[in-house]
Amino acid sequence: MFTARTTWVRVLIALAALALLAGACGGGDDEAEGVDPDISCDVADLELVTDGTLTVATGEPVFPPWMGVGDDNFDVPESKTGFEGALVYALAAEMGFTDDQVVFVRTGFDEAIAAGPKNWDFNIQQYSITEDRDQVVDFSEPYYTTRQALVLYPDSPFAGATTVEDLKDAVLGAAIGTTSLDFIEEVIQPNTEPSVYDENVDVAAAMNAGQIDGLVLDLPAGYYMTAVEVPGAIIAGQFESEAAAPDHYGMLFAEGNTLVSCVNQALAALKNNGTLQDLEDTWLTQDGAIPLIED
Repeated sequence: MFTARTTWVRVLIALAALALLAGACGGGDDEAEGVDPDISCDVADLELVTDGTLTVATGEPVFPPWMGVGDDNFDVPESKTGFEGALVYALAAEMGFTDDQVVFVRTGFDEAIAAGPKNWDFNIQQYSITEDRDQVVDFSEPYYTTRQALVLYPDSPFAGATTVEDLKDAVLGAAIGTTSLDFIEEVIQPNTEPSVYDENVDVAAAMNAGQIDGLVLDLPAGYYMTAVEVPGAIIAGQFESEAAAPDHYGMLFAEGNTLVSCVNQALAALKNNGTLQDLEDTWLTQDGAIPLIED
């Protein structure tokens, strides 16, 4: 026969078991990828080059749509414009920094990947996460995964394509050995074999010469291509399907810096509350102005 005391002990044990199960199944910040729950993310406890200041490195100059969007903001990362520029301030706020506690410094792209101590907390300038680089530096979880894009002249008969089927008769070009070439062959599968070139600059030359209807490359490269290599061309769309091996961009840290965990925690929060997607929609797809080409 159970006593009242025995009954309450059993109830408490059951409640404790449920609490443990909820903790194991819950979706808290500690379960975010790349987050160490034993590391304090209070600003006072962060591993920073300057106490109380988030020092962020980026390129010189910076380019739209990543940072410094607009004539008055060109090469001004503090303008909070562009995808990476806005992301830095969103991350800083999530981590407990005010805007005036964010300081930018400049580095070359390659020099930042070298092993050794850094005079900045993290570096953001479209670094693809690779195994070779990860041997000498650390990366955050990805904040952006590239999509393939279609570059055409606006008067092209394929400029209004909304599905890959609409591109079956297009003559498309891409650089050899790229995920873009694989994408043409494996996803678009046009009726005419794609034209293959050694470099993207050669693909651009073919486009300028009217030898191909359009070219396929990742979206960030598409911005550069339409701005510099193929004047007058447009990004006609970004593809719904991802390439087989898309690039994943991550923030770069000195090897072993515990700040990575706290940045990952903040990044996970921005993903979960929709902020990261909003920033991508605003700065990388121009509020939906770049249409989606569906499968």
